[in-house]
Amino acid sequence: MTENELSYKIIGAAIEVHKNLGVGLLESAYETALAYELRIQGFNVKQQVVLPLQYKEVIIENAYKIDLIVEDKVIVEVKSVLEIHPIFNAQVLTYLKQTQMKLGLLINFNSELIKYGIHRIVNKIIDA
Repeated sequence: MTENELSYKIIGAAIEVHKNLGVGLLESAYETALAYELRIQGFNVKQQVVLPLQYKEVIIENAYKIDLIVEDKVIVEVKSVLEIHPIFNAQVLTYLKQTQMKLGLLINFNSELIKYGIHRIVNKIIDA
Protein backbone atom coordinates (compact mmCIF):
# COMPACT_ATOMS: atom_id res chain seq x y z
CA MET A 1 0.00 0.00 0.00
CA THR A 2 1.41 3.40 -0.94
CA GLU A 3 1.66 6.32 1.46
CA ASN A 4 -1.25 8.02 -0.31
CA GLU A 5 -3.47 4.95 -0.09
CA LEU A 6 -2.53 4.54 3.55
CA SER A 7 -3.26 8.21 4.30
CA TYR A 8 -6.74 7.75 2.83
CA LYS A 9 -7.38 4.92 5.33
CA ILE A 10 -5.94 6.96 8.22
CA ILE A 11 -8.18 9.90 7.35
CA GLY A 12 -11.18 7.58 7.23
CA ALA A 13 -10.30 6.27 10.69
CA ALA A 14 -9.89 9.86 11.97
CA ILE A 15 -13.34 10.73 10.64
CA GLU A 16 -14.78 7.73 12.49
CA VAL A 17 -13.08 8.77 15.74
CA HIS A 18 -14.25 12.38 15.37
CA LYS A 19 -17.79 11.27 14.58
CA ASN A 20 -17.91 9.19 17.76
CA LEU A 21 -15.98 11.40 20.19
CA GLY A 22 -16.61 14.93 18.93
CA VAL A 23 -14.44 17.83 20.07
CA GLY A 24 -13.04 18.88 23.42
CA LEU A 25 -11.03 15.88 24.62
CA LEU A 26 -7.33 15.54 25.35
CA GLU A 27 -5.00 14.58 22.52
CA SER A 28 -4.22 11.27 24.23
CA ALA A 29 -7.87 10.20 23.94
CA TYR A 30 -7.95 10.86 20.21
CA GLU A 31 -4.55 9.23 19.70
CA THR A 32 -5.60 6.05 21.49
CA ALA A 33 -8.93 5.89 19.66
CA LEU A 34 -7.26 6.47 16.29
CA ALA A 35 -4.65 3.79 16.98
CA TYR A 36 -7.47 1.41 17.92
CA GLU A 37 -9.42 2.15 14.72
CA LEU A 38 -6.34 1.53 12.60
CA ARG A 39 -5.39 -1.68 14.41
CA ILE A 40 -8.85 -3.21 13.99
CA GLN A 41 -8.42 -2.57 10.27
CA GLY A 42 -5.25 -4.66 10.41
CA PHE A 43 -2.63 -1.92 10.30
CA ASN A 44 0.63 -1.99 12.21
CA VAL A 45 0.55 1.08 14.47
CA LYS A 46 3.32 2.25 16.77
CA GLN A 47 2.39 4.78 19.47
CA GLN A 48 4.55 7.34 21.26
CA VAL A 49 7.68 6.40 19.33
CA VAL A 50 10.75 7.93 20.96
CA LEU A 51 13.59 8.94 18.66
CA PRO A 52 17.11 9.92 19.63
CA LEU A 53 18.98 12.77 17.99
CA GLN A 54 22.68 13.06 17.37
CA TYR A 55 24.13 16.49 17.96
CA LYS A 56 27.80 16.41 17.04
CA GLU A 57 29.26 13.67 19.29
CA VAL A 58 26.33 13.64 21.72
CA ILE A 59 23.32 11.35 21.46
CA ILE A 60 20.22 13.01 22.90
CA GLU A 61 17.83 10.28 23.96
CA ASN A 62 14.13 11.10 23.88
CA ALA A 63 14.66 14.09 21.57
CA TYR A 64 11.42 13.39 19.71
CA LYS A 65 8.20 11.58 20.50
CA ILE A 66 6.04 10.74 17.50
CA ASP A 67 2.36 10.15 18.26
CA LEU A 68 1.73 7.42 15.67
CA ILE A 69 3.66 5.67 12.92
CA VAL A 70 1.41 3.59 10.66
CA GLU A 71 2.88 0.70 8.67
CA ASP A 72 6.34 2.30 9.05
CA LYS A 73 5.28 4.67 6.25
CA VAL A 74 3.12 7.51 7.59
CA ILE A 75 3.64 9.67 10.66
CA VAL A 76 0.52 10.98 12.39
CA GLU A 77 0.71 13.89 14.79
CA VAL A 78 -2.50 14.27 16.83
CA LYS A 79 -3.59 17.66 18.13
CA SER A 80 -6.60 19.00 20.01
CA VAL A 81 -6.05 22.75 19.80
CA LEU A 82 -8.00 25.86 18.85
CA GLU A 83 -5.91 26.42 15.73
CA ILE A 84 -3.00 24.85 13.95
CA HIS A 85 0.15 26.89 14.41
CA PRO A 86 2.88 26.74 11.73
CA ILE A 87 5.27 25.24 14.30
CA PHE A 88 3.16 22.05 14.28
CA ASN A 89 3.78 21.65 10.54
CA ALA A 90 7.49 22.21 11.14
CA GLN A 91 7.41 19.59 13.89
CA VAL A 92 5.96 16.95 11.56
CA LEU A 93 8.42 17.88 8.82
CA THR A 94 11.30 17.45 11.28
CA TYR A 95 9.96 14.00 12.22
CA LEU A 96 9.77 13.09 8.53
CA LYS A 97 13.34 14.20 7.90
CA GLN A 98 14.69 12.40 10.97
CA THR A 99 12.97 9.15 10.01
CA GLN A 100 13.43 9.61 6.24
CA MET A 101 9.72 9.02 5.70
CA LYS A 102 7.75 10.71 2.94
CA LEU A 103 4.36 11.56 4.39
CA GLY A 104 2.94 12.92 7.62
CA LEU A 105 -0.56 13.80 8.70
CA LEU A 106 -1.26 16.52 11.23
CA ILE A 107 -4.76 15.95 12.55
CA ASN A 108 -6.50 18.48 14.80
CA PHE A 109 -9.52 16.81 16.40
CA ASN A 110 -10.66 20.12 17.90
CA SER A 111 -12.31 21.10 14.61
CA GLU A 112 -16.04 21.30 14.17
CA LEU A 113 -15.58 19.55 10.81
CA ILE A 114 -12.61 17.19 10.89
CA LYS A 115 -11.83 17.78 7.21
CA TYR A 116 -10.62 21.26 8.17
CA GLY A 117 -8.34 19.77 10.82
CA ILE A 118 -6.38 17.45 8.52
CA HIS A 119 -3.09 18.63 7.04
CA ARG A 120 -0.74 16.61 4.81
CA ILE A 121 2.98 17.28 5.15
CA VAL A 122 5.33 15.89 2.50
CA ASN A 123 9.05 15.42 2.91
CA LYS A 124 10.10 16.79 -0.48
CA ILE A 125 13.74 15.85 0.05
CA ILE A 126 12.71 12.18 -0.08
CA ASP A 127 10.41 12.75 -3.09
CA ALA A 128 13.19 14.26 -5.21
